Amino acid sequence: MSDFYIEDCECNSDEYQECEQHFECVCETRQKIIKPNSTILKCGNSGALVLPANTVAGTSFTLTTVSVNSKDLKKPCINLEFTSNISNRDSGLTLDFQIFKQCNGRATPIPIGPVWVFSRPSGILNSNTFSFFVCDCDICDDECCVYSVVARVASIVTGITLINHATLSAFIVVNDCKA
Repeated sequence: MSDFYIEDCECNSDEYQECEQHFECVCETRQKIIKPNSTILKCGNSGALVLPANTVAGTSFTLTTVSVNSKDLKKPCINLEFTSNISNRDSGLTLDFQIFKQCNGRATPIPIGPVWVFSRPSGILNSNTFSFFVCDCDICDDECCVYSVVARVASIVTGITLINHATLSAFIVVNDCKA
């Protein structure tokens, strides 16, 4: 049997000094355990669109949306990922894609990130995957936002074009070290 025991005390306290006289004290530096950033995945509905031949330049279509509620999230940052499959027959085609957000019932959507361009010369029968991602870290801690992908016809569509499996996903990360 031993006449002493080990006790955990604050290192620079009077309690430690007194403890050291009577017992074998262990001075441990406690490290703050930082939780990893919380991550949430939100998947939007899959959309599809048929662009008929002779669709005029400037025509816009909403392809897909995803809703994000940042309530109770500290300094959220959102990675938005869009993917689709674009097929056409013998048609020249240029489409502009843009992500927009509308938060808390605001009337005007705000563009997020750059315009992404999909272009194919005529005479090619093909199907391509088209995807891109954009980050939005300019969001308040208590906002509910709807993100939308809008496709705009940049040149006259000369044949039928299909945009299938258009999907928008949101990866929301809590960006606060204290979370």
